[in-house]
Amino acid sequence: MKKFLLAIGAVVALVALSQPVSANRWDVNGDGTVSSTDITLLYNYLLNGELLYPESAYDVNKDGTITSVDITEIYNVLLNGFPVETTEYTVNGVKFTMVNVEGGTFSMGNPDYQSHLDFYAEGPVHQVTVSSFAIGQTEVTQELWQAVMGFNYSGHGGSLQYPAEYMTWELVQQFISTLNELTGKNFRLPTEAEWEFAARGGNKSGGFLYSGSNILNDVAWYDANSGEESHIVGTKAPNELGIYDMSGNVWEYCSDWFGEYSADAQTNPTGPETGQEKVIRGGSWYGGASVCRVSQRFKVPTLFGDDDIGFRLAL
Repeated sequence: MKKFLLAIGAVVALVALSQPVSANRWDVNGDGTVSSTDITLLYNYLLNGELLYPESAYDVNKDGTITSVDITEIYNVLLNGFPVETTEYTVNGVKFTMVNVEGGTFSMGNPDYQSHLDFYAEGPVHQVTVSSFAIGQTEVTQELWQAVMGFNYSGHGGSLQYPAEYMTWELVQQFISTLNELTGKNFRLPTEAEWEFAARGGNKSGGFLYSGSNILNDVAWYDANSGEESHIVGTKAPNELGIYDMSGNVWEYCSDWFGEYSADAQTNPTGPETGQEKVIRGGSWYGGASVCRVSQRFKVPTLFGDDDIGFRLAL
């Protein structure tokens, strides 16, 4: 059965090669393009353990070792094709990747919002349409923060690939302003609607409770597995769009002021015009499973920062 599924997946992936895709992770043979040759190499690796190139070529998340995360990604690509197009940017020598999310319509919120205290702000469910946008493949890292700002504000040591932490709203705005001056782009925070659409997997959504899975341990660092600290970004499995850590690791700012939902259908909502607290999403290494759900909402004052609050870019 497994061989049959893999064979079917390989055929699907070959067809999906016509879609735009960033070749940097899946170009196994290093010829600069993703082709049927690379798909065959990945297929043979999963099926027979065949390594015709160094192991690093099969380390698709580029964390230095082949783990279950890489195997899961390879399997999903063979079965479903490449998720979306990505664009890589460089600032002061540091690269970061944005995932291009095709616009669509989805049901925002939680139909069970009245059933539990933690869910109180998640309803009513309402139809939302968002236009196409780009969102960070990972949370902003300490490396990227340092490349833009010239110093590392975060308290977590050991690796610059940990997410930027202790972020206040004001600090995030300073970072984005400086980044845009350096790149000539218009990076920003995602709206709350964009964030939830991406966390749910966009138009490829599998309808999961968490971002990419119903099994939280597969996709998130949270209180039960984090060891009471954040972790290097991208070390859990991604969601359907190839985006990492939208459940757990650190909370992520959205651009919206926090406010109650309306039952009315909306297009590209941006939240209330004014407010006292900003929306944060996704849960964190410190929180339990409940706060890692894709519909979970929380709020913080603009001057508040903590070691489990970070952010993710949009464009």
